[in-house]
Amino acid sequence: MKIFAYLFFIILGISFNAPAQAYLEFPNFNPVAFSIFNFEVRWYGLFYLFGLGGALLLNYFLLKSDHKHSSTYNAGVTAARFNDIAINCFIAAIIGGRLFYVIFYNPSVYLKNPIEILYIHQGGMSFHGGLFGAIVALYWQTRKNKEFWQYADLGATVAPLALGLGRCANFINGELWGRETDVPWGMIFPTGGDIPRHPSQLYEALLEGLVLLVILLLVRKRRLNLPSLLSGLFLLGYGIARFIVEFFREPDSQLGYILGPFTQGQLLTLPMIIIGLYLVLTCKKRAKTK
Repeated sequence: MKIFAYLFFIILGISFNAPAQAYLEFPNFNPVAFSIFNFEVRWYGLFYLFGLGGALLLNYFLLKSDHKHSSTYNAGVTAARFNDIAINCFIAAIIGGRLFYVIFYNPSVYLKNPIEILYIHQGGMSFHGGLFGAIVALYWQTRKNKEFWQYADLGATVAPLALGLGRCANFINGELWGRETDVPWGMIFPTGGDIPRHPSQLYEALLEGLVLLVILLLVRKRRLNLPSLLSGLFLLGYGIARFIVEFFREPDSQLGYILGPFTQGQLLTLPMIIIGLYLVLTCKKRAKTK
């Protein structure tokens, strides 16, 4: 057994005698994917578009499966209408995410240079603000036909795909890196000093993206027809994942720790966990009311 353990560590690029300071080099991605007439197209923006396109495509196949199995919950929902609503929510999420970041994370910088609020390609988005913007846009578009939960549950199921790609974009940008560490997969980021740090963007991509997506797809496959169940699971799952990863992610330098060992991201995530749990626990009651 010892030899297998030894080979495992060799594969990871370390040995039993490796120094504690072993780390991985950051790949030094070029943030610019390509240029058109001196206009730079960055991976950051492309990954957000890939996330939106992937979410819309996944939802198309999910709805097709629902209609094939005569799902009553999504019987009147079409992929075309979902796409229209989702694109508007995506735009609202970009606006909300940027404004929340400006207001709650770095107001002093943007007050000095307001034009930089428009420089989204440089990074600086708040998930909580993006979620708020998307919810407002969704409610506005579905209020007349009282179909909020149908579209909310559909959107919640495919949203982790976009979130995971968004975190990959953070990694390519070399931003939102983690705290100092001596784990073998620690990484030195271009703007993070000369010390290895947790690649916390990849932790978030895994938990908030892949893991949460799989959980929601497995629950959705059961076609329980319980309004708000998937939305609640999304809020609960994201909230727990984000709260955990924040212990490995470096707090914003201008904010630091807000309350004891907790960060701004963790405090903003707590309401999500509470609301998500409430939606999950009350979904059966909501189904009976409907």
